[in-house]
Amino acid sequence: MPKNAAYVVGIDLGTTNSVLAYIALDEGPPTARILPVPQLVAPGSIEARPLLPSFLYVPTPQEQASPEFRFPGDETATVVGEFARRRGSEVPERLVASAKSWLCVEGIDRESPQLPWGASDEVTKLSPVEASARYLQHLRRAWDKHFPEAPLAEQEVLVGVPASFDPVARELTMKAAQLAGLERVTLLEEPQAAFYAWLERQGDSCREQVKAGDLILVCDIGGGTTDFTLIQASDAQGQLALERIAVGDHILLGGDNMDLALAHALREQLRQEGTTLDSWQFRALVSSCREAKETLLRPSEGATKSVPISILGRGRKLIGGTLRTELTRQLVEEVLTSGFFPLCDADAEPIETPTASLLEWGLPYAADPAITKHLAAFLRSARTTAGTRVGAPTAVLFHGGVLQAPALRERLRAALQQWFPETAGPRELPDPDFEYAVARGAAFYGYVRAHGGVRIRGGVAHAYYLGIAAALPAVPGMEPPLKALCVVPRGLEEGTEVDLPQREFALVVGRDAEFRFFQSATRTDPAGTLAGELGPEFQELPPVRVRLEWDGAQGQRVPVHVRAQVDELGTLQLWFVHRDGQKRWKLNFDLRARERRSPSSS
Repeated sequence: MPKNAAYVVGIDLGTTNSVLAYIALDEGPPTARILPVPQLVAPGSIEARPLLPSFLYVPTPQEQASPEFRFPGDETATVVGEFARRRGSEVPERLVASAKSWLCVEGIDRESPQLPWGASDEVTKLSPVEASARYLQHLRRAWDKHFPEAPLAEQEVLVGVPASFDPVARELTMKAAQLAGLERVTLLEEPQAAFYAWLERQGDSCREQVKAGDLILVCDIGGGTTDFTLIQASDAQGQLALERIAVGDHILLGGDNMDLALAHALREQLRQEGTTLDSWQFRALVSSCREAKETLLRPSEGATKSVPISILGRGRKLIGGTLRTELTRQLVEEVLTSGFFPLCDADAEPIETPTASLLEWGLPYAADPAITKHLAAFLRSARTTAGTRVGAPTAVLFHGGVLQAPALRERLRAALQQWFPETAGPRELPDPDFEYAVARGAAFYGYVRAHGGVRIRGGVAHAYYLGIAAALPAVPGMEPPLKALCVVPRGLEEGTEVDLPQREFALVVGRDAEFRFFQSATRTDPAGTLAGELGPEFQELPPVRVRLEWDGAQGQRVPVHVRAQVDELGTLQLWFVHRDGQKRWKLNFDLRARERRSPSSS
């Protein structure tokens, strides 16, 4: 923890919205507070709002010259936040969205200017790392203005990341934080952060609502992604103990997909009435559907049954006029429950590959919109991963703006009850925080680290492996088969070092080399295991390409063993240690992405 820290700060660097929460370190009992973030909401209009939309707009040269498009103190000539989202819906070629998801995309250099994806050459582009840094930089400026005596760079800062983020995406998130002036941050898995937020809100009563033996499903459906996590509750000498035992894949499926589905449904209604929308009007319709959906799904007394929607006219007969329609609660619930939350069997499989054989290059969106199918697949995978500990979830914590709708939460509970008929379905943990939980929970986790309290154990979500070429006689036209050395077992706690002196390898120094890495969400190998069969449970990560030097040697083999550590910041470090212990070489993860190769191609 920084020496001069007075606060612990949690940041949700979300796909759709970013949030900053904080707790004073000398406070007790702790209460996480949300910092309203000043931002442009219209040309020349600044308001402080609790959510900072994770959108960045690149103004035209004419707009850059206008003071109405500038936020005070920001010299980047870009717009971040609510106005960026609104203006970008009108000029999508200049809108950067889903930068967080782009951090996971292989096949592109995530540190080179890529976004807005597909924009013309006249639009200034940013890398996914730089775009993420702009959001963090905006949050840092807001904090420093509000707390000038306690700059954010001097506080304990925790940033939420998807549990499914691989080491490269985590490293890129850390780099974005450094670009934003935050040299040291700790990463925390978002579903765990959401659960920490629930613990903070419940206080001591959490022990009455969660008992030893409970299996808690954290279901997080946000604007751009869906994440699942299982947490096992047990008794540890009379105290509540929590362990994260399974995490799901990074699924690009959420509220944005639902906005599109509603817009398509309304466009079809208008078409049947004789009105055809052009592409510009359809984009405006999608934006209107998002706002209307949030209004209709928000639980409140005297719930709204419909929301009027207006779209600027474009045809010759509609100059100066508007097209009008309405989005009803009934249509929203029909489209969302049938399309995204269909009741299905427990062995249902989501479609994994797109039906088309040739696709535009872009974000790897989920091919199947049925969230219930993805949940069924996750629970089956968790049984393989965690074995007998995974039965029917006894409790569920919902998080994410989409799940503010009671009808959608009930649909998920109905699916779980159908899959586990021997139970009455999991009970819903009360008083969830749908929009701010990741930031609040990250701050509370930092406070618990400093002062003690209930913590979730679990360590890293995946096992990590280093590719080792087998020592076999050379055969023309064939590469040596590849084995996989487990350097970080799944569940290793942050801050733990793994040293494997019992296995010695030959390291080639003094020439360019490529090191291959793999991860597995299901294997439970102990550190030092050398797997000879690289089946589908191994997923390959981007390689490390490096030249390791030693006393001018050229292609010389030296005896080494492997040492690995997952540091307290959540990043993976790897060394090769010479037999005599006097020399070691560190491998840094190569942030230049490439196409993922299957292990069988070795």
